[in-house]
Amino acid sequence: MDGESPFGGSQRNVLGGLLETCSLEPLTGYFRDGCCHTDSADAGIHTVCALMNDAFLTFSKQAGNDLSTPRPKFDFAGLKAGDYWCLCAARWEEARLAGVAPKVNLKASNYKTLSLVSLKDLIEHAL
Repeated sequence: MDGESPFGGSQRNVLGGLLETCSLEPLTGYFRDGCCHTDSADAGIHTVCALMNDAFLTFSKQAGNDLSTPRPKFDFAGLKAGDYWCLCAARWEEARLAGVAPKVNLKASNYKTLSLVSLKDLIEHAL
């Protein structure tokens, strides 16, 4: 499914290539398709494919988005360090400014990220 939008056509990554899969285990993405696909309904702009670490997970929980606690009723096992996840671009930028931004898979991060985050900053945090 690499590069395929759930609505047909292809979405691009921040480097201009086809968008690659971020994670199938855990299954991530706004559409839970493993990719950081987005569309106009994705108000959070879940487009940054990031490698979770404890510092970021703690930061996110303190900021009101607990990504580490399992939520079985939503079929969500909770994230741990080492998992890849499609993060909201704005939350990634907040974490960067706080000095706790997780590393980023550029080939799996959607070009839409660039509306909120600079390519330079993403490259500085690239895997």
